[in-house]
Amino acid sequence: MNLHTNLTKHIKEAVSQNYGATLETIEFQATRKDFEGDVTVVIFSMLRTVKGNPVQIGETIGAYLVEHVAEVSKYNVVKGFLNVVLSDAYYLDFFRSIQDFGTYGRVPPGKDAMMVEYASPNTNKPLHLGHVRNVLLGYSVAEILKASGKKVYKTQIINDRGIHICKSMLAWQRFGNGETPESSGLKGDTLVGKYYVRFDKEYKAEINKLIEKGTPEKEAKAKAPILIEAQEMLRKWEAGDPEVVALWKKMNGWVYDGFDATYENIGVDFDKNYYESDTYLLGKDFIETGLKKGVFEKDPDGSVWCDLTDEGLDRKIVLRSDGTAVYMTQDIGTAIQRVKDFPDVKGMIYTVGNEQDYHFKVLFLILKKLGFSWAENLYHLSYGMVDLPSGKMKSREGTVVDADDLIEDMVTTAKEISEELGKIDDFSEKEKNQLYKTIGLGALKYYILKVDPKKRILFNPEESVDFQGNTGPFIQYTYARIQSILRKAAENATQDQEEEAIQLHPKEKELIKIVQQFPETVQLAASNYSPALVANYTYDLVKEFNSFYQNVPIFGAENPTEIGFRVALCDAVGNVIKTAFSLLGIHVPDRM
Repeated sequence: MNLHTNLTKHIKEAVSQNYGATLETIEFQATRKDFEGDVTVVIFSMLRTVKGNPVQIGETIGAYLVEHVAEVSKYNVVKGFLNVVLSDAYYLDFFRSIQDFGTYGRVPPGKDAMMVEYASPNTNKPLHLGHVRNVLLGYSVAEILKASGKKVYKTQIINDRGIHICKSMLAWQRFGNGETPESSGLKGDTLVGKYYVRFDKEYKAEINKLIEKGTPEKEAKAKAPILIEAQEMLRKWEAGDPEVVALWKKMNGWVYDGFDATYENIGVDFDKNYYESDTYLLGKDFIETGLKKGVFEKDPDGSVWCDLTDEGLDRKIVLRSDGTAVYMTQDIGTAIQRVKDFPDVKGMIYTVGNEQDYHFKVLFLILKKLGFSWAENLYHLSYGMVDLPSGKMKSREGTVVDADDLIEDMVTTAKEISEELGKIDDFSEKEKNQLYKTIGLGALKYYILKVDPKKRILFNPEESVDFQGNTGPFIQYTYARIQSILRKAAENATQDQEEEAIQLHPKEKELIKIVQQFPETVQLAASNYSPALVANYTYDLVKEFNSFYQNVPIFGAENPTEIGFRVALCDAVGNVIKTAFSLLGIHVPDRM
């Protein structure tokens, strides 16, 4: 029986015996820092059932708990709040009951699976800062769901077709002179992105020429020869023109190699990729099914719509009058295809920016109307944009911060700060470079993931690599400090001696209390799809550890039993930090 269940049982007994009343629920809170106690029972919420003075009711219940619950050592009552103090034995029993803090907080996977979609890039440019938030968020949510006991499939849909892809292809065809990733030394996605920017430059130049000749701006944008040629290339691709398809495959191949290198560098992976070129025709069959069910309606011009006005939305087109699909059709078909591919999937999480909030409301509602049971478990992991101090980014103008450049800058910043601190002079060059990458990527990931996904982020690289405050490097440094303690303990290990009774220092008790919260934090983060809960929990744990470290002697303890316990407590905290950071996709170094 867990603590809250046990306390609930005895509080109900106390109220029944002393007041002849029956309580349905008991409200618990964490005790405020300025009062002594570990668990607070809210008396005010009982007053609807129990008649009397709240302080006296608290005194009566508190005395009953001390007498009947072994874990309760004493209590105090402040107004309508009963603060219960738990015994050292309770915390020591909990600590000793954990066999392996290395797996603590993780639950073995069940049968039902969830699918998490993230990344979803276009093949006309490299991944950028906006994608970084997307992939870090999606990957971390997948890892947290796994730790909470779910089976998880990670997936992405790659947007590999359309006019924007043809723009890069056409610009390379016109201006590339056969340039390849090998001949240029550029990553494939960077090379293709260069020609997307080149297309925009040429397109604007042609528009300006037409305007100078007296063509209205709107007409000039539509009549620019380079755009008309790109549109013709798209028509050829859709018709299966061998030359265009061969070019498309070649340039997309370059981009995929580039994406893979970035994903590996940033430390994320996928179980399956879907491609828009395969999925854009999916869903059309289900439109026919939906028409028969009355989910959709056909207009006189032949277009098919879903009327969602009764649900507070609008009419949404799902098939054009010429029979061609729209994005919504494709997304309906892709969702259904995914469940066919992975029949154990019972829900999906879509990691997509908040500009698509409405789209996903409509998609989920349509899938429910089509009668798919798993549609009840669809979630749009909506997130805000990432801004830099310099302002908003635009891909086609080449003002985007590439993910690769960002990672490189983070590693460089980590190197500069680490060298200033001067604590790694005895590292080899290989060890130093690995450490810089671990710190730089840790700083980037933590800075982004500690923020609630729905909030917009102003990303400041220098601030993120600070070794003080709520940052990745601060937490990594604490982990490294713990490893140093463990190395010293191993060097000074003595033969087993008779164990003596331990009286917990208040700082030890506080630390164990936070360690105790980790499994619940993982479950809460999973149910809220929020890595921020894990990130900020880890910061709280590290703050409490540093307070313990500064106030409680470890190797200067009074006896070997106390030293052994404090070293074991350090080890447990280190393992929880490592597990928590692994859920955020962050590595921790043994030395810093």
